[in-house]
Amino acid sequence: MENNVAYEFHVTYFDADCGRIRNESFDSRPDAERFASRQCAGEQSWAVIDEIAIEQARIAA
Repeated sequence: MENNVAYEFHVTYFDADCGRIRNESFDSRPDAERFASRQCAGEQSWAVIDEIAIEQARIAA
């Protein structure tokens, strides 16, 4: 069995339209950064990107 590490990027942000904190997951950092940038349009807006390591096990046949 072989273990590989992959990464997910979780963006937590304040949705000013509804007044709630929300989150989205992305497979790449550039996608997460683009999304976070779009969410930070107003004065009260904010976004945080967390890089999450995910261990994936692959079983050899």
